[in-house]
Amino acid sequence: MAFLASSSAQPKGATGVLVLADGTIVWGKGFGATGSAVGEVCFNTAMTGYQEVLTDPSYAAQIVTFTFPHIGNVGTNDEDFESRVEGAVGCIVREEVTRQSNFRSEGEFVEWMAKMGKIGLAGVDTRALTRRIRLSGAPNAVIAHDPKGNFDIDALLQRAQEWPGLEGMDLAQRVSREHQESWEGGYWRLGQGYGRAARDAKPHVVAMDFGSKDNIFRNLVKAGARVTVVPAKTSLEDILALKPDGVFLSNGPGDPAATGEYAVPVIKALLDADMPLFGICLGHQMLALAAGAKTAKMHQGHRGANHPVQRVGESWGETRDLVEITSMNHGFAVDGDTLPAGVEQTHVSLFDGSNCGIAISGKRAFGVQYHPEASPGPQDSFYLFEKFVGMLG
Repeated sequence: MAFLASSSAQPKGATGVLVLADGTIVWGKGFGATGSAVGEVCFNTAMTGYQEVLTDPSYAAQIVTFTFPHIGNVGTNDEDFESRVEGAVGCIVREEVTRQSNFRSEGEFVEWMAKMGKIGLAGVDTRALTRRIRLSGAPNAVIAHDPKGNFDIDALLQRAQEWPGLEGMDLAQRVSREHQESWEGGYWRLGQGYGRAARDAKPHVVAMDFGSKDNIFRNLVKAGARVTVVPAKTSLEDILALKPDGVFLSNGPGDPAATGEYAVPVIKALLDADMPLFGICLGHQMLALAAGAKTAKMHQGHRGANHPVQRVGESWGETRDLVEITSMNHGFAVDGDTLPAGVEQTHVSLFDGSNCGIAISGKRAFGVQYHPEASPGPQDSFYLFEKFVGMLG
């Protein structure tokens, strides 16, 4: 069972379905949670790290199509979560999920998906679906799973068509922490798990949580910082009351312009106060908005652990033109053509030339579109955490 078809005829044995807003119906074998969920269908090209992908809050309200065919075969464990809040609502895979086989595994992927409330669809021609997304853009859709194969296709189609999509949607408040907390986790080592953060460490970084990945904070700790995490809508006064040496702007889901309605004024005020700033993904986009640039919805987005990014900014000196292989997850991007004077483009994607980094002249403020903390992904960009913490002395 592996096809992409526009016919509503349900094949024998189909217990899962993906219904696109344009009426396309994709049948398969459902797994994980039962029921239905609506979201934007995207694709991720990573060969490993499916648990990290599915627990990344940046995937809120999205259905992830994995281009690598064998997903679930190393099981799941309690160490590879990137967040305990909402992530992707479901996933689509080529091969049916086999039993786990890995020395770190603590459970089966199918059972984990059910426990997490995420719907899976297996047996799909993911290459055809990926090609469709590349040609036509990321569609809105409903994914559904019923072990008995009972589906109301008309109702699912109506739900997909009525969903407004990610453009204009603020999702950060859905996935942000509700309360301030001191980050306690240290860096992970094989066989040792996660260490503990030194609470007397200096400098002090206040992290605005727009849907953050935990490995970001672990890397800040590894670079020598003490981290306090605050909710997305924390006021300027409350941030400054914590006496930060620098402020970190986290990744997250949704439209940066929508989240920026309440976050950008705070970021502008922090810039005016000469506060050192470092933004990743959504945080990078909102830093750009605060500096006067614009963001836009991308045709298909960038999602995977193999994206080449080139350093282009003059500020990189002799390391200019070096290429980093990076992990990415974003459907919106900073429009490089709108960067105002005083904002330098520091990194660009070698796939399509889109903006992947900025630095603000005269300020200790920079951001990158990609995910330097990896998880999953290469570690080429870990230096950025050291760069940020190093400027806070």
